[in-house]
Amino acid sequence: MISRFVLGAALALLMLVCGPLTFVYLGTKTSKISVPPAKPTSASPRAQALTLPGTLYLAQSGAIYSLAAGRFHQLTPEAGWTQPSLSSDGSSIIAVKQAALYSDVYVLNRFGTVVRKVTSNAAPPRLAYDTGQNHWSFYPRLSADGKTLWMAYDKPKFDYDVVLSIWAMPFGGTITQGKLWTNAADYTGGDVQPVPVSGGVIYTKYDYGPDEKLVGRLWFTNRAYAPGKALTTPGEDCRNPAVSPDGTQIAMICTYEKQLSYLTVASWNGSTLGARKNIITNQLVAQPTWAPDGSGIAYLAPGVAAGPFQLWWLPRAAYAPVPTPAPTPTPGGPHNGPLPSPSAAPAVVIRPIQMTTNNGFDATSPPAWRG
Repeated sequence: MISRFVLGAALALLMLVCGPLTFVYLGTKTSKISVPPAKPTSASPRAQALTLPGTLYLAQSGAIYSLAAGRFHQLTPEAGWTQPSLSSDGSSIIAVKQAALYSDVYVLNRFGTVVRKVTSNAAPPRLAYDTGQNHWSFYPRLSADGKTLWMAYDKPKFDYDVVLSIWAMPFGGTITQGKLWTNAADYTGGDVQPVPVSGGVIYTKYDYGPDEKLVGRLWFTNRAYAPGKALTTPGEDCRNPAVSPDGTQIAMICTYEKQLSYLTVASWNGSTLGARKNIITNQLVAQPTWAPDGSGIAYLAPGVAAGPFQLWWLPRAAYAPVPTPAPTPTPGGPHNGPLPSPSAAPAVVIRPIQMTTNNGFDATSPPAWRG
């Protein structure tokens, strides 16, 4: 009896010890995708020998964060803040604050304090739940001279039918002084993501292509309510335009009507795009943003399949490799005439660098970057 008692007690103890250990071990083998993303300030980006130049502004869970010298700082509370952009001197942040039934554009200082409310899109209290009386503003961008504020805005609006169009307004004025620039198609999502450029504005136009699929096209127009022209085709299905600091290239996202998103770069001469170059084809890329010094492109993409969007960095050498100089004859050498072509050096593959591992940035919010 005693031996049976001792044996039973030993087995119970073994189960008590091994059960939790087995659970802990199996826990190390499970997916971490379901773990909620951490706040960027809870840990600095993983250690590496790279610090991005200047200050990058990103949105996560309704708050705006800055990243400078490898450290994140939270600038606003988690209160619907998204889509930060910057004044040309970097002293002001222009951002969207989103509520349940409307959104507004605000001007903040670079520390995240509200300076001015630009739009007032909430319906009067007695009509607060009438969807036709509330309005939406998204993707604010300030012109290089600081005088004109561009945005996607849902006027004209017909009751519940929200169609965003591109508007321009005096930066120091009100939306009532604004001007409608584009004619968006109904039931498409409309025209969004304006990027002011010399001579006009580039934006994403959503519409139905020849195959009746809803696609995005980069579009350019040089005057209010003019037809403008498409810069990309329906089959390319492109969006998220970003102009390089020198104004000669545009980075974009193209899906080719598939469940993927390529990081694509093309030259820009002020009116048309050059040949497309797909830079990244194995990630779900969103919101490319050029470094102010031209040293590379930052973008958002999941770190693991179906995971939240992380910050990635692509050095310039990955899409604009330095050409190999041509050989020059050596004075007094044995060759008369041109030298034989040298053997081609093996291509150096430059891969994107994952800057964060456990955050979840807003993939609909383009980062803003100040040098």
